[in-house]
Amino acid sequence: MHRVVVLAITEAVGYDLQIPPQIFNSARRNGQRLYDVRVCGVDDRPVRISAGYTAVLDHGPEALEQADTVIVPGTRVEGPRFHGTLPDDVAAALDRVPAHARIMSICTGAFVLGAAGLLDGRPATTHWAHADAFRALYPRVLLDENVLFVDDGDVLSSAGLAAGVDLCLHVVRADHGSEVANVAARYCVVPPWRDGGQSQFIDRPVVEAGGGSTAPTRAWALERLGEQLDLTVLAAHANMSLRTFSRRFRDETGLPPHTWLTRQRVLHARHLLETTDLAVDRVAAESGLGSAASLRQHLNAAIGVSPLAYRRTFSRRAGGLNERVESPR
Repeated sequence: MHRVVVLAITEAVGYDLQIPPQIFNSARRNGQRLYDVRVCGVDDRPVRISAGYTAVLDHGPEALEQADTVIVPGTRVEGPRFHGTLPDDVAAALDRVPAHARIMSICTGAFVLGAAGLLDGRPATTHWAHADAFRALYPRVLLDENVLFVDDGDVLSSAGLAAGVDLCLHVVRADHGSEVANVAARYCVVPPWRDGGQSQFIDRPVVEAGGGSTAPTRAWALERLGEQLDLTVLAAHANMSLRTFSRRFRDETGLPPHTWLTRQRVLHARHLLETTDLAVDRVAAESGLGSAASLRQHLNAAIGVSPLAYRRTFSRRAGGLNERVESPR
């Protein structure tokens, strides 16, 4: 079983610390867990949590030696956060991580990876509020604070707090396909998918009193992705003018209607590729992407693989489901 080890570093952000065990322990097939998740500290002492309590952990740093994935949640540890230095105990703990292990950070956990030199020359992200401080301490990192998460193959990072959920679900999806990830998301009552390139901060004003929402129209469209849908059709369903619908749609989703609709169609196509034997041109038609060539173009743009390669990797009948689609560089 794939072992995930979460490294809690005092003072750990409690919200971030809880995300990986919850998401990865919820990833199951036929009722069986797919990940063995352990939480450890840099030593055997209790770990102070930023929310005002102290946690006694079941494992010490030796757990890192058997890790396939290591996750560093947000932390307020002084050296990495404020001086660009790595404390000796943290460095010693990271030295225990096997060379093959996948490394992930959530929120300000990226400061630890930055101090360890693991992000030098690589794309990464962290919480937008700490981006200036991060960039000043770690100028060699290709920081992008405008995205939810970054997958650079064996090193991944997420923005703050809830973006850690998106990153963990992304990893489950990459390891075991969207069906497993969607079940885990449904159990945790969180959105099953948010694109890593989505903006961290979206200004979403409250809908005016008496004003309508585009949510019913979005739900209606999701049931008809294979049909001819454009801005005129969507606005008419919402009983709004084109201008009002477009503005309200962007306020509520952070995306223009066409971009949102295309992403939903690509997601549906991926689901059909995973769970059915439909021919590629039929998958394209059912998802509203038109032709096999169009589907190939959209899938390549989204995740860097062709429909047939995606099906070979993630089809529930393929058996393996442990191969990972390489992240496009």
